[in-house]
Amino acid sequence: MTTSNPEGFLSYLRVERGLSANTLTAYRIDLTKLWDFAAKCGKEVQALQASDLSLFAGYLRQRGLAAKSVARALVAVRGFYRYLLQDGHLEVDPTANLESPKPWQSLPHFLTSEEVERLLATPDSSTQLGLRDKAMLEVLYATGLRASELVRLNAGDLNLDLGFLTVLGKGDKERVVPLGRTAVDWTRKYLAIRSQLTQDRKATNSLFVTDMGTPLTRQQFWRIIVSYGEKGGIGHISPHVLRHSFATHLLENGADLRSVQMMLGHSDISTTQIYTHITNERLREMYKKFHPRA
Repeated sequence: MTTSNPEGFLSYLRVERGLSANTLTAYRIDLTKLWDFAAKCGKEVQALQASDLSLFAGYLRQRGLAAKSVARALVAVRGFYRYLLQDGHLEVDPTANLESPKPWQSLPHFLTSEEVERLLATPDSSTQLGLRDKAMLEVLYATGLRASELVRLNAGDLNLDLGFLTVLGKGDKERVVPLGRTAVDWTRKYLAIRSQLTQDRKATNSLFVTDMGTPLTRQQFWRIIVSYGEKGGIGHISPHVLRHSFATHLLENGADLRSVQMMLGHSDISTTQIYTHITNERLREMYKKFHPRA
């Protein structure tokens, strides 16, 4: 077998493993990078050592590949060297301890406090549906609920006198979330006219209903918040942006991570920790902007 090019390995993948044409094309592109790297090292591909292949990962990053793309390329490289080992062309697999880079976790998009205020002020609360929408947005920002959790709320899930609601989250796990005074006030106003939306129609226990008196769906709420984001000059936003804003603003104002985790309904605190990256980044930006020696 020759290792002057990856075609022998690719033929094996096509015939023995039955990989698709698209997958084979991706493997070919990734392995071509390995051959280019070996040439720069002045070595044959089969002569590359573990230390060389660790440098190969850095070489890919220097060429502008994202961590996910580097990890995919290393999958192809590992497969190639295992193939050489299996065929007796190598005695030791140089990729045995080769680690893939962990993809960077993208930071969630969130709104500033000023943008949140503009969004919450957009619905026309003098109309029935506008009042409903105002109450929905206030509750969403006050609690950080997921859109699916919001539309599943029943009127009986609220305790407005004590200022909290009970929600059934992922995995059917129930949690109690505080409901701020402003959200309580607007929810009371909405409840006062809710019967006008459901009057003479099929009764429903759902808290938020359509103008036909039926439970509001997640897709319908999604369209509502997108429209208010555009009307408020904020741009195209999703319900999750308010959830991200809720968590970010709490941490920025001194809330502890464990409490935010409980309110968001995260089973693992590492999921909540992404918001500390946001607040740390904001601190760095403020430092660079205002410190005279930044």
